[in-house]
Amino acid sequence: MIACLSIPGFELRASLRARPRLALEPAALAPLEGAEPLLGPVTAAAEAAGVKPGMRLGEALAMCPSLTLVEPDPAAAEQEWEAIVRRLEDSGFSVEPVGLGCAYFETRGVERLYGGLQRALERAQEAVGSSWDPRVGAAERRFAALAASTVARPGQILVVSDEQSPSFLAPHPLTLLPLEAGRRRELQDLGVRTVGGLAALPDASVAERLGADGRRAHGLARGGSKRRVRGRRPPAEIVETLAFPEAVGNELTLRRAFAALLEQMLARPERGGRFIRKVALSARLVGGGSWRRTATLRDPTAEHDRLKAALAPKLAELTAPVLELRLELVDLTESRGNQLELVRAEGAVVRSHLREGLRQVRASTGSGSVCTIVEVSPWSRIPESRALLVPRDE
Repeated sequence: MIACLSIPGFELRASLRARPRLALEPAALAPLEGAEPLLGPVTAAAEAAGVKPGMRLGEALAMCPSLTLVEPDPAAAEQEWEAIVRRLEDSGFSVEPVGLGCAYFETRGVERLYGGLQRALERAQEAVGSSWDPRVGAAERRFAALAASTVARPGQILVVSDEQSPSFLAPHPLTLLPLEAGRRRELQDLGVRTVGGLAALPDASVAERLGADGRRAHGLARGGSKRRVRGRRPPAEIVETLAFPEAVGNELTLRRAFAALLEQMLARPERGGRFIRKVALSARLVGGGSWRRTATLRDPTAEHDRLKAALAPKLAELTAPVLELRLELVDLTESRGNQLELVRAEGAVVRSHLREGLRQVRASTGSGSVCTIVEVSPWSRIPESRALLVPRDE
């Protein structure tokens, strides 16, 4: 069976771990700095007062003046979620996280170990912890498991067999499917308001009217595929932190501190000469919040300058003075070297000379001084309409 673990409002729950009193009061996750003023997840007390996730900040405060806005703490949320996933893996489950507060895992390999499907799912809930109110759904198909975890009550385990899957999915609203709001409204205007209504439509009609996204949602409405869970690779577990005696808001000082952290990180023997594929930079801010940015490199590297160029500019996005910087290697390559080409491809020398010539021309005359001819309307009777001059910068 495929099981889906769901913790609604995980980011808010993680931010409230240091302030548990607010969990019983009207509270909501504040919008990010510079983003649209829309609320994030809300507590049960706030929902009872009429405040909904995604509501505009002014409307929510007018409806509930006692609403408390909680600063987002993405670093704490990442660390808490990583701890949950590791506890599941320590219990023997193969876990595939799909986002904060949602993950798939297999039970087939551990059912005999724990004495059946139900006991294995209970063990998974115990590994997560009752304080998170986890919801677990299990089915033969991934989407059915996700739907089961979505409708389950906090702390409940809901198992759906493959025979029950169509009737179980049919009455659910279209919001359960990964559809754009415009497509969802279009279906509602046509009288299709449930998953079962979409599943009853012919394949060709859905593909013609809604395109690739609609065809995918139509497949999910009929149960989806039986694609198995792919467990994640173990994380790198290489972290460097730097705590400041006083809060620092100067970008130049933060860049120098980041460069020092990066040098220490690259010198760590645990890296073992492996290249870095994904790296994360986080900061603990004045006032209790946090800030976190990640960078995934297209070509894994261990070069100091490339890593610095990927993450150092993100320090300008900090919204408050910093008390602590944290650098983490999230993903490393398995190999320790690069496979170089034995023979250069035909024309590589000519292309490199051409690029160097273009670079020199741009340096002396400016960008757009070299153009290439691109045919756009070779059938036109007007010579000027047959081709265009397009600047060539490469």
